[in-house]
Amino acid sequence: MTNMSGGSKPQNEYLDVTYGQKAFTGYPFVMTAHLWEKCSLFPGSKLLDLGCGRGEFLKGFMAKGALGYGFDQSDLAKQHCPEADVRVGDLEAALPYEDNFFDVIYSKSVVEHFYYPERILAEAYRILKPGGTIITMTPDWKYNVVDFHSDFTHRTAFTLKAIEDIHKITGFKEVIGDRFIQLPVYWKHPWTGALVWLARNFTPDFMKPKNKFIRFSKEVMLICTATK
Repeated sequence: MTNMSGGSKPQNEYLDVTYGQKAFTGYPFVMTAHLWEKCSLFPGSKLLDLGCGRGEFLKGFMAKGALGYGFDQSDLAKQHCPEADVRVGDLEAALPYEDNFFDVIYSKSVVEHFYYPERILAEAYRILKPGGTIITMTPDWKYNVVDFHSDFTHRTAFTLKAIEDIHKITGFKEVIGDRFIQLPVYWKHPWTGALVWLARNFTPDFMKPKNKFIRFSKEVMLICTATK
């Protein structure tokens, strides 16, 4: 019998269970190219993907010319993105980087997994260069309230005000929060916003697994950019 009170660990890795069997697609390259332009990033930037997962977004930024670094509690990115400097460790502990080291720190779907995400952002502030950019993406609680805890590791939900406030509290300036629709057609053709609105409000949720346009019209993200 396993002694659970003795600190036994789960037998399977989170990423292996939630993403391990999902095929890689071209979407991360399209999204990172969009963010590259949106956030005015530049080739040669030292970019840290904080909570890099399998490394597909890190690869996308590197394809645009970033010097890629990744940090995660899993080593999957080492397998899928061997050209990057990927390190494995505890995201809630002190990160193994010098002060003022990175030009850009990016994270997607990370901060909501922790009870005290301000500790992670405080470390991000420490290792970001003065004038550097942080890009933080997380599900918008307003539009994900039903499915948020379908991922049992989600701990902290964010609204638009909350994601801005946590950046301000941890010292960042020029903080800009916004909602982010994960549909490239919407980025290219903003007039499709009317279709996004209709899909979000007038299609049943059971259609989400069957149609990506419907799914990502409903599952709105937050994006917050700020500087040190």
